[in-house]
Amino acid sequence: MKPAGPLLLLLHLLAVVQLTRARVKTSLLDLTNSIGSILPSLSRPANHSHIFYAVMFDAGSTGTRIHVYTFIHSGSEELPVLDNEMFHSIKPGLSAYAGSPEMAGHTVRMLLKVAKKTVPRLEWKRTPLFLRATAGLRLLSSEKARLLLEQVQHVFDESPFLVPDDSVSIMNGTNEGILAWISVNYLTGHLNAQSEKTVGILDLGGGSTQITFLPKLRVSCLFCILQGPEWRVFKSSCLPKKFRDEWSFGGLTYRVSGDPDGPAGYKLCYQEVLKVVKGIIHQPYELQDSNVFYAFSYYFDRAVDAGLIDGVHGGTLEVRDFRKRAKEVCNKMTKHPPISSFLCMDMTYITCLLKDGFGFKESTVLQLTKKVNNVEASWALGATLDHLHNLKIL
Repeated sequence: MKPAGPLLLLLHLLAVVQLTRARVKTSLLDLTNSIGSILPSLSRPANHSHIFYAVMFDAGSTGTRIHVYTFIHSGSEELPVLDNEMFHSIKPGLSAYAGSPEMAGHTVRMLLKVAKKTVPRLEWKRTPLFLRATAGLRLLSSEKARLLLEQVQHVFDESPFLVPDDSVSIMNGTNEGILAWISVNYLTGHLNAQSEKTVGILDLGGGSTQITFLPKLRVSCLFCILQGPEWRVFKSSCLPKKFRDEWSFGGLTYRVSGDPDGPAGYKLCYQEVLKVVKGIIHQPYELQDSNVFYAFSYYFDRAVDAGLIDGVHGGTLEVRDFRKRAKEVCNKMTKHPPISSFLCMDMTYITCLLKDGFGFKESTVLQLTKKVNNVEASWALGATLDHLHNLKIL
């Protein structure tokens, strides 16, 4: 059976990661011709199907999450059907244990109980186990990150699950963006043979952000990743005047406060954020078209905190909705302290990132979601499909 376009596209995107970390300067057609030899065999009988499992840990900057996936695969299908996802998370993230790495192992050991309860015992030794760390560990020194991952590897090695080579590692931001794109397009049905369109994704985590979409042929950017300069603001117009606190991230602790003697509000806050965002992000011209974008992680969380969407069902917003609510939150902050002291800063940052960073129009519609078809919207599912393919389980 000859694989159709979506599967070919999926494999192409994964191949791109190995070719570049910044820009794609060749066409999809050129790369498509070079990967035909790695297409999976689909020669099983049409009536053959089986159930299998996979476990993916997402070690993020603000928490560690476990995804236990149950798949059904038939020889007549290009991609497996996701039958179920068991999801659980623990805070804080592994990077918070940089000074006591044994706690990282304890966190993973606790979450493994979820996998043991979900996967039938007879399937444990055939169920692959993975952990991918993101921005939280990328920001640590290589030595601190290594000690944390060694603790995780020890827990994996003593578990009853299948532990492939390179089962524990740090993932770069490029992979995050592409694999999140695969997850959402898989869940929305845009990777099946009948689909001619795809959707873009916007991910905003505790330490990095990604935008990923399918470009037109012969364009220079498939994925654009924000990597701004170090920005340590200790007094900010984005915070309430009387606010004082400490904030820990990437192994460092910052003292942050409002400016008690200076002005505050949306306009000044936007100017501060603009210094970080303006001019350092490539703005693909495709964003001027009518691409559909799914936005999740902190885009979703902050929209809920600001009262823009329902925390269960999500909803659709225009970019201008973030701007309007950011103005309201920031300008009221001087008289009425917000529920969250960082809400003005976060809403202004999101507004500036979308408008002056990525270059979205104010009328661009975003689909804010936490889950797609009851599955967590993140890179974890796409990464799992990639690993299953590499292990020849698919």
